[in-house]
Amino acid sequence: MTRRPAAHRPHSSHWGTFHAAYDPAAPAGHPRLDVVPDPADPEPSKLLGNLPGFDRARVDRPYVRRGWLENGPGPDPARGADQFVPVTWEEVVPLLARELDRVRTEHGNSAIFGGSYGWGSAGRFHHAQSQIHRFLNCLGGYTRSVNTYSLGASRNLLRHVLGDEAVLTEPTTLPVLAEHTGLFVCFGGMPAKNMQVNAGGVSRHDSAAQLRAARARGARFVLVSPLRDDLAEDLDAEWLAPVPGTDTALMLALAHVLITEDLCDEDFLARCVTGHEVFRDYVLGRRDGVAKTPKWAAAVCGIPAARIASLAREMAAHRTMVSVAWSLQRARRGEQPLWAGIALAALLGQIGLPGGGFGHGYGATAGTGAGLLPYKLPTLPQGTNPVPDFIPVARIAELLLHPGQEYEYDGRRLTHPDIRLVYWAGGNPFHHHQDLGRLRRAFTRPDTVVVHEPYWTATARHADVVLPVTTTLEREDIGAARQDPVLLAMHRIAEPVGESRDDYDVFAALAAELGVEHTFTEGRTARQWLEHLYTGWRAGLPGEHRPGQDFAAFWQAGRIPLHGLRTHHVLYEGFRADPDGHPLPTPSGRVELFSSVVDGYGYDDCPGHPAWLPPEDDEERAAYPLHLIANNPATRLHSQLDQGPVSAASKSAGREPVRVHPADAAAHGVGEGDVVRLRSAVGSCLAAVVLSDAVRPGVVQLSTGAWFDPSAPETATCVHGNPNALTHDTGTSRLSHGCTGQLTRVALEPYTGPLPPVRAYEPPAGIRGKR
Repeated sequence: MTRRPAAHRPHSSHWGTFHAAYDPAAPAGHPRLDVVPDPADPEPSKLLGNLPGFDRARVDRPYVRRGWLENGPGPDPARGADQFVPVTWEEVVPLLARELDRVRTEHGNSAIFGGSYGWGSAGRFHHAQSQIHRFLNCLGGYTRSVNTYSLGASRNLLRHVLGDEAVLTEPTTLPVLAEHTGLFVCFGGMPAKNMQVNAGGVSRHDSAAQLRAARARGARFVLVSPLRDDLAEDLDAEWLAPVPGTDTALMLALAHVLITEDLCDEDFLARCVTGHEVFRDYVLGRRDGVAKTPKWAAAVCGIPAARIASLAREMAAHRTMVSVAWSLQRARRGEQPLWAGIALAALLGQIGLPGGGFGHGYGATAGTGAGLLPYKLPTLPQGTNPVPDFIPVARIAELLLHPGQEYEYDGRRLTHPDIRLVYWAGGNPFHHHQDLGRLRRAFTRPDTVVVHEPYWTATARHADVVLPVTTTLEREDIGAARQDPVLLAMHRIAEPVGESRDDYDVFAALAAELGVEHTFTEGRTARQWLEHLYTGWRAGLPGEHRPGQDFAAFWQAGRIPLHGLRTHHVLYEGFRADPDGHPLPTPSGRVELFSSVVDGYGYDDCPGHPAWLPPEDDEERAAYPLHLIANNPATRLHSQLDQGPVSAASKSAGREPVRVHPADAAAHGVGEGDVVRLRSAVGSCLAAVVLSDAVRPGVVQLSTGAWFDPSAPETATCVHGNPNALTHDTGTSRLSHGCTGQLTRVALEPYTGPLPPVRAYEPPAGIRGKR
């Protein structure tokens, strides 16, 4: 009998649209999942090749940690090492409902922390963050987090300096840059690997092509980064490789040349900027006695003084885009390079001109600079959270370890609530948080930890209740992003693995047990919600943007175009032309190079103007001589599908690769493929050496996203190669408490002992989960 091939159906991911078919009975040697990239995508992402790993390392049924089941809720150091007991859905739903009710009755809703991090799906309905927040709001609210690990410092600072986040949400578009920019100065680069992804999906990968078009027209690129491949090779960039964390010093020296050689646009400064006199005095050394000359900066950042001076002159002579990568603010005092970059662009006076000014995040995602739709997309309402308590997102360990502790944040004095129950859906803090040894200790403190997970991640292993949920391939949804001109019908590709349920169905069952079912579901199934969201969204659009297809026609078509994407936009063009008629939403209505508000906070770690604040001390430098850059990976999105084929192929000896300059490798007695141990002041990890002259000497680079594996603590904090075993859990400053995971100091040593196996993808001991 001839087997009929499974039908290919449309779907979407954060790294691209595609068609796929799943055949669980495929014969040996044939993939069960067949993925075909969208034929309309000119440069499909290689990350689609990870999707066939979606059914490996799965949680197959509900589990409860033995200690919690037998002894009841409470702090427990056994979390992360205990056994799990399989239970039925009929058992776990009332069990968890009783615990939620106990916590909110005995301790109040502020004792519930609702954790989620939004990247679980490109779908608009099965968006875990929206689902968990809607559910917890139906119960009376929860303690929340604000900002992101990607932009924790940026968002707070931008509100003070520019008044809004337009530089993030509506930057000058790439087609404008391709046509007008003469010189790109890229602090931190524009990594092509990051242009593979976009929150909500991407139907056409063409960001790299826009940059190539600029180069073909004659634009020049200067890359300022310790990593040569932070810009694509085909852009022919000049590579300036500073000491990591010293970009602010370099920017201040460039400003010094502009000021002392009368290259500033004084008219723009007078009309559109406030505080430039204070900043000028600081750069010239009138405030602290240290002139920020190129010679001074050269001793800090390692770039020759003559090249600093000539670069400043080139920037003044050309239509220049000052681009500051997100990565620069993910370090101690991360507010400073962002503010200094804005100051540099303000001195040049090209803000609001086509192709000039300031950018923050070009190359961070496929959507940055692609344009913006002038309307919102279908979205599940989350309801209202009446609980006022919150934390900056990167303070999760601090929150759990120190209930009642006071801390300063953006001019306010806040207090950590006493969290008794952590409820996590749609994220993996054991990927994106720093100092994972400390996070493990923090996770022992609550009474109860609940996790929705498709996979046996480290977060699932540190939970008390693990609920198996579907992946995006196992459910229906609507895919779209405001930077993309396509609305996609995400058809189900595969049936749920084991006893997995959609997050929505899990929360609906809990809501029924807790007496708020109708409030949460409004009487709709997941499919009915999709039709409801689409129909209401379509009806609310103006006629010129309204799709002609009703929901049934849209679903059958698989995709429809979205009209009105603004692909030619110049950031702050109206403000430049008429700063009184189109003021910025800052106190002065202008770009604030000196903020009296920030200055009034009195923070020594974030003064009222851009400043050079050394990111490390001499003692740390002596003990750990190498700089570690922990950047985003090229072979997966964050830690998603680390078990997939593309990610797996990048590893060596089962470990994450660490790039080491040949001179540093020789000095440490290691070679290509050798397993080494990296140590910092907080932890250690194993990794496999890859020799590369694309890293600055004195720098090693280890990407984030390897699943945390603490299974051999006598050897290393993580034997798989997760760099957050090494990074410090310290905020950028009291202004933002942003994540500082990009940079840390490490020592490197050959590892010569028995090589422990990597168990990150195996179910916990005693569980026969789907592998």
